[in-house]
Amino acid sequence: MPHTGTAPLGSAQPDIARLHGEISHFYARQMQALDEGRTDDWAQTFTEDGAFLLHGGRDRADGRAALAASSAKARAALAEQGVTHRHWLGMLTVEPRPDGTVAARCYALVIATETGGSPAVHRSTVCQDLLVSDGDAWLVKHRQVTRDDLV
Repeated sequence: MPHTGTAPLGSAQPDIARLHGEISHFYARQMQALDEGRTDDWAQTFTEDGAFLLHGGRDRADGRAALAASSAKARAALAEQGVTHRHWLGMLTVEPRPDGTVAARCYALVIATETGGSPAVHRSTVCQDLLVSDGDAWLVKHRQVTRDDLV
């Protein structure tokens, strides 16, 4: 039987189903904040020194202030173009690490809708995160987004 990446029943591994649910909920809140233009709230879902890398690291934002500024700039450009973006995440896997961090990986679709137009897939990506807990919530320490069209 192939390895599924989950702990065997009865093992001492953290409850993967519970962890998966927590992180799925975290991503739902995070992406809704981004899509609703709450860029400061979105930036707060990263650690103070959190990193966001796009396009193989060619585009990078480090720290909450840079993350908020970058996402606000992108949001303003979309508004000027009359385009709404919605982020849809799926196929989420979570892997707890011995140090308490969690490696998360998912597919992320960006759906673009022009005012008066029909929704269309704008980007298909893979999102790989290193998540840490601050005791109350999950935060992104490091995010790498790889676009399928640039692989």
